[in-house]
Amino acid sequence: MSNTGSLRRTDELLLGGIVTRDGVATAIAALLFAVVIVSFRPFQPAGAELTGDGGDIVNQLGFSSLGAISIFSLLTFADPKVVRSLLSPSWILMLGFFMLSVINATDPSSAMRAAFFTLLGVLTIATVLVLPRDADSFSKVIIFCAIVVIGLSYIGLIVFPHEALHTADSQEPEHAGLWRGVFAHKNIAGPIMACFSFAGLYLVRRGQKFWGVAIFGAAMIFMLHTGSKTTAGLVPFSILIVVLPGMIGMRFGTPILFALAIIATAIGTLGIVFIPPVKELAATYFPDLTYTGRTTLWEFSGEMLAKKPWTGYGYESFWGTPLLLSQDQPFDRAWDIRTIVHGHDGYLDIAVLMGIPALCVAVYTFVIAPLRDYMRIPPRKENIYLGDFFMMVVLFTALNAFLESFFFHRGDPVWLFFVLGVLGLRQVSLRPIAVRRRP
Repeated sequence: MSNTGSLRRTDELLLGGIVTRDGVATAIAALLFAVVIVSFRPFQPAGAELTGDGGDIVNQLGFSSLGAISIFSLLTFADPKVVRSLLSPSWILMLGFFMLSVINATDPSSAMRAAFFTLLGVLTIATVLVLPRDADSFSKVIIFCAIVVIGLSYIGLIVFPHEALHTADSQEPEHAGLWRGVFAHKNIAGPIMACFSFAGLYLVRRGQKFWGVAIFGAAMIFMLHTGSKTTAGLVPFSILIVVLPGMIGMRFGTPILFALAIIATAIGTLGIVFIPPVKELAATYFPDLTYTGRTTLWEFSGEMLAKKPWTGYGYESFWGTPLLLSQDQPFDRAWDIRTIVHGHDGYLDIAVLMGIPALCVAVYTFVIAPLRDYMRIPPRKENIYLGDFFMMVVLFTALNAFLESFFFHRGDPVWLFFVLGVLGLRQVSLRPIAVRRRP
């Protein structure tokens, strides 16, 4: 949020004294956030690609428009110092590896189009963060986006039940009856509703109890109907890890618990595939632990990564490509790797697409740096509340990434919320968050 003294003069009125400059900036941020989360093709058949396919003219025009509006807004309304502060050296290095993977792709032109949408999504989220001038303005952005996304999702259950619900005649009939709202899949809807529940809690903590309780309740109810047990378990876990240490005067405990949770989850998921002692232990005591067949994908990913550990296979150049279509499918393999669109582990997918060095940079940028930023948050109420919200989002999505893959996945709403959390933590750690003085 741009709240420096140099921008105090932006309180001048526009449009004949009806609309303030700050109000326009907040409205733009709210619209950008709502549109980029809903996407330009809501209520599509299950399995449809909704994250900015380069061959889709609607997404091409839509995301290009978002990018243009974002650039215009940053140049017109944002403080340049705040904008520059979001781009840390680790992010620059991470984006460098990302672009190298585009160059290394089997079809660089197609990969470049997909990368373009990914970068536009990041740009849009950065704009959403820096346009609001204070905590009250950012709260309005959250409330508006939550009303639009959650409201449309509930309306869809009534008006477009075939599109807002998984049905028996879809590609995954086992999910019949589960809610997905405006999103392509329940595995997107669940995490997004979880993030909105964190937003509701943030609003309650800063005194906006009506909107906070309403958003928290509506999001939790929808999330529970997506049928995701993992999401349902991670939500209270994330809240407790972030809020509880601060309540007992041990705020430093949150980063420690965060790190322990990441390490434990890594060992409990990828560890049972790649760490021999853990693999033997799991085979002895938990022989059926496969995470719905995901361990098969991880084993295959590891085998293929060993062939190109330094550079990976290139962005958009592994899952769903001719490289895998030509692979043999053993009869006892749980999943057919030829029809899989991602590896169901975001960290492993980064290594497969960009190489192990890129994974190391990603771990620092996406996990370690946010923990450092969290510990640097000024001891001011608004900074703490907003920092806790961003930390919940980062913790939840970072843990969820061990079972799903969304990093650098174009306009994937879960990826965009993750970027919001990571960049948001950096912002609240660098400057005091202003609060509007009420008469």
